[in-house]
Amino acid sequence: MHAVNIDMAEFSNPFRPGAGHAPPYLAGRHVEREEFLGLLEQPTILDNLVLTGLRGVGKTVLLDTFKPLATSRGWLWVGTDLSESTSVSEENLATRLCADLSPATSGVVVATEERRQAGFGAATETITHTLGYQTLIEHYRRTPGLALDKIKAALQLAWNGLSQTPTVRGIIFAYDEAQNLADRPAREQYPLSLLLDTFQSLQRMGLPLMLVLTGLPTLFPKLVEARTFSERMFRVRFLRSLNERESEDAVRKPVEDAACPVRLSDDSVRTIVETSGGYPYFLQFICREVYDAFIQRIDKGERASVPVAEIERKLDTDFFAGRWARATDRQRDLLAVIARLESCDDEFTVQEVVEESRRSLDKPFSASHVSQMLVTLAAQGLVYKNRHGKYSFAVPLLGRFIRRQTAGS
Repeated sequence: MHAVNIDMAEFSNPFRPGAGHAPPYLAGRHVEREEFLGLLEQPTILDNLVLTGLRGVGKTVLLDTFKPLATSRGWLWVGTDLSESTSVSEENLATRLCADLSPATSGVVVATEERRQAGFGAATETITHTLGYQTLIEHYRRTPGLALDKIKAALQLAWNGLSQTPTVRGIIFAYDEAQNLADRPAREQYPLSLLLDTFQSLQRMGLPLMLVLTGLPTLFPKLVEARTFSERMFRVRFLRSLNERESEDAVRKPVEDAACPVRLSDDSVRTIVETSGGYPYFLQFICREVYDAFIQRIDKGERASVPVAEIERKLDTDFFAGRWARATDRQRDLLAVIARLESCDDEFTVQEVVEESRRSLDKPFSASHVSQMLVTLAAQGLVYKNRHGKYSFAVPLLGRFIRRQTAGS
């Protein structure tokens, strides 16, 4: 890496690690964007979309890029993050849908009335009623029947009003962190099933209302568990790490600006890509640290190189340590066994963990013990069970972190 002869204060660090923060250059994801554009052209909504993947893989950022693609083609875009409170009751889900939809419908006039003002000879005034939140939620509550009947009626009312505008092709309901949505049989509340039933029913009626959900890998199994027809209702795209070329673009493009005071050598770029594993969040985190470190060393007239050990130490503290701290000693023993597996960054079985524990531990784990502990670790967000009955780490590069923690032990 070398410095460019300009005022370094004129160019701020372009890299932005953070939850859902757009990177300075969005690398890859061309296939997913093209597929989303194809879904927008459906004459009847047969397929909805699920974007899933580990934290830090760029689900929220990609979802944000879909919005201008949709709106430029005549689709309205509504939605937000789904919090756990949405799952408390079916009423909460209905409130969420009406609240999200109301900004798009609030300009739609559903009725007008002439009202005479008080006093002799007073003029009349025109009262306009629009499809704001209050109208939608009152229509929901006045409709007889079950919650499904009520929310369908509210969404139908909204679409009937919006469809009068020729340029509106449909509505995208986009929800991030959708893995937070769940049915609650103990309380006889089924908000997740209600969401699926509502959109499946309205889509069968021909209404152009599409669901786009993003969430952790636990999302789609939850959808299928709630309603088996979810397998036919959604296209599922599991976002993985970027390939080498895409990762290099994510590193190089933001510093190609002529005003940027630093340039990265091929060796530095390769080191960053290898350390990041190609995960977008880690690419942003590492590049930000590298940029700041290089600027400081250039100011001192020192030769700059990627400080891998220092960056990994900071990444361990900022990203991994909190999750690791929640595990008990015995759970850490199990995670260390998993981290020794060649397939730990892909998927693994209970039997593979048992066999590795026999090779590496004085007190190996039984199959039943492994199964029980994996359920607990899944609840803690450290592993997850996929649809094929195998397990994977739920945190990117967790295996590397664990091996660093257990090195020499």
